[in-house]
Amino acid sequence: MIKNYFFLWALLAFAACQKAPEGVTLQSYHTTQDTGLLTGGVKIIDLVTPTDTFKLWTKRIGNNPKIKLLLLSGGPGISHEYFECMESYLPAEGIEFIYYDQLGTGLSDNPNDSTYWELDRYVEEVETVRKALGLNKDNFFLLGHSWGGILAMQYALKYQDNLKGLVISNMMASCIVYGNYAKNKLAKDMDPAVLSELMEIEKIGDFSNPRYMELLQPHFYNKHICRLPLDQWPEPVTRALGKTNQSLYVTMQGPSEFGISGRLAKWDVLSRLVELEIPILTIGATHDTMDPQYMRYMATLIKDGTYLLCPNGSHMAMWDDQKVYMKGLINFLKTKGK
Repeated sequence: MIKNYFFLWALLAFAACQKAPEGVTLQSYHTTQDTGLLTGGVKIIDLVTPTDTFKLWTKRIGNNPKIKLLLLSGGPGISHEYFECMESYLPAEGIEFIYYDQLGTGLSDNPNDSTYWELDRYVEEVETVRKALGLNKDNFFLLGHSWGGILAMQYALKYQDNLKGLVISNMMASCIVYGNYAKNKLAKDMDPAVLSELMEIEKIGDFSNPRYMELLQPHFYNKHICRLPLDQWPEPVTRALGKTNQSLYVTMQGPSEFGISGRLAKWDVLSRLVELEIPILTIGATHDTMDPQYMRYMATLIKDGTYLLCPNGSHMAMWDDQKVYMKGLINFLKTKGK
């Protein structure tokens, strides 16, 4: 028994001395940077506006001086929770990452006021978070997924000097082209009878009709959002989707899944991607709501651009083509994070 305890102690001591990538030891990765009362990495950030002060929720996992990955979730209006799959991959690689609920989502304040649902305001919100967390060009990586990709691109176009690298996950650089892809490709690939019924519901604006979701779930979501059986969708995904801020989503995206009609409808920065000089990874997926060839093209316009295709994935490729997604993401962060 004593020998067994000695062996276990020696094994743990050996593991603690091993180095993860970028010179981060397992012990240093789990060493908190916080002082005072410890909160498990949670930091509440004040967002000061001309009329009020709101609370933004963030949570840091790990400690890596060279790689600090801030996650921007999609929707718009979905919380950070569907990113929880990152916990199964990034800590083992010594990569620090930070959950963040944007204003109006998840554990952050919700002003219940659509005047706050503006892209430029969210860009400044990300900058507020960056400053509060002490992120800078020597360590700050930003990953934006879906709507978070729009926000990430817009942020980088204004503040790329604060970034070490950028990941644009499953989001095209033009909502106009995205809308056309949904109408001209995804809709036409659907069963004509199902599409006809969906279009009739959309024509009269009856989006609260239960039949709308009954048709979308098997014929659209299960093919282009997450290609896992509907009754086996990961719990973090269903939990996050169940908390969607519908006011935020409809205001910016619009109520239809076959196009975009909200405040983002005319957003297009494709011609500006040439302005970005930081390392950038674009991630596309074969079955995505975003055109994977367009995602590849985006990478060619960027000075230091790299493209990752998830061949079996869809919009939630971090779940339905997980190993490919995570391997590509980790490789990018470790290569550019040196």
